[in-house]
Amino acid sequence: MSDIARIKRLVCEEIDNRGDEIVAVARDILAHPEPGFRETRTARVAADRLRGLGMAPKEGIALTGVKARLEGGSAGPNVAVMGELDSLIVPGHPDADPETGAAHACGHHCQIGSMLAAATGLSAAGVMDELSGNITFIAVPAEEYIEIEWRNSLRLEGKLEFLGGKPEFVRLGELDDIDMAMMTHTGSGADSCLFGIGSSSTGIVAKLMRFTGVSAHAGGAPHMGVNALNAAHIALAAIHAQRETFKDSDVVRVHPIITRGGSVVNAVPADVRMETFVRAAGLEAMMDANAKVDRSLRAGALATGASVTITTLPGYMPLRQSEELVELHRANAAELVGDEHVVRHGLRGGSTDMGDVSQLMPAIHPYAGGVTGTSHGDNLIVKDYGVAVLAAAKAMAMTVVDLLADGTAKGQAVLKQFEPAMTKAGYLEHMRSLQSENTYTE
Repeated sequence: MSDIARIKRLVCEEIDNRGDEIVAVARDILAHPEPGFRETRTARVAADRLRGLGMAPKEGIALTGVKARLEGGSAGPNVAVMGELDSLIVPGHPDADPETGAAHACGHHCQIGSMLAAATGLSAAGVMDELSGNITFIAVPAEEYIEIEWRNSLRLEGKLEFLGGKPEFVRLGELDDIDMAMMTHTGSGADSCLFGIGSSSTGIVAKLMRFTGVSAHAGGAPHMGVNALNAAHIALAAIHAQRETFKDSDVVRVHPIITRGGSVVNAVPADVRMETFVRAAGLEAMMDANAKVDRSLRAGALATGASVTITTLPGYMPLRQSEELVELHRANAAELVGDEHVVRHGLRGGSTDMGDVSQLMPAIHPYAGGVTGTSHGDNLIVKDYGVAVLAAAKAMAMTVVDLLADGTAKGQAVLKQFEPAMTKAGYLEHMRSLQSENTYTE
């Protein structure tokens, strides 16, 4: 048995030996879901677990994030293994919080579980002494881009600048010492697919829209008012009219919601608010669609005599995975579950702030199975924690061993092949350029 194979065996045995307690942690997080930037309990659970493995976690990063490090026997790259702390808000989910509606309908409890399981395996006696470099375990807040109006209020209060956890980590310099990064998401699709690899995802900008009209008695004097809800309806129709102008290959997605439709039913709506995402596979298509959405919003205000305030906020970058890292991970995943159960994915219509990380450093974002139902749906259920948590952790930990063993030969090869799309300074400049707020009136 080679040294690398022996180290991997030690790591996987440690994960198996403590598998029940690790799965119990994931299930505990499932039972106590918390949306982004509110994950105080979940962060405490993650930090306590890392502390129990002998690490000294840094807490409160980007409000709730956690970061801890294992040091190798000699110098080398620093590899990050990440997990996401936050839940969605899906009131109909069977594990939803009855008061808040928060639910792990995207399986992030398994991400924290797999990150902690990888940390457990790599903390096994003697493992780090044989590796060169460091491993940083990161529990990141707020990947799900939700509650935009509330998060924007945090931005206006100066508590954060960006509304996603990983962009905030970049801004705060918490990834400056990281050379490569990985995390495993749950939910890979077909039942036979236990691991999905190599996918890309869309970029995203977020928008808040406020239509302002004039209130009046809705029955007695509607002619005295300016109906902001009608302005919003016209804007929605105008957005729909743009859809035929989007190229299929650009995978443009625009999906607005009305978050406030007025105050009372017997008054002409004078304060109507909406949120939307504008997604696309590339930045050029995303900005083109964003401009068309802005025109549509202005058209609604113009038609009714209302005004509209459009706040555009930077979201996430498209995901670009390191092929060298993908291949290392694929081989390890195939060793665990069989090559026939590892499937390569193409472009996915969703967005993730792992895309932002992937612009700056080699990164992978594989998917692990063991899940039934629809992602973000009230039927998303983890059926097999052995796959979703433990196998996911083993594949990542084995990949870390590949990168940092043998004098970090494979790690250095990955770094040599990688060409960053952006520098940190360029990334921050781009993100800040997307932010705007303008009011339009007739």
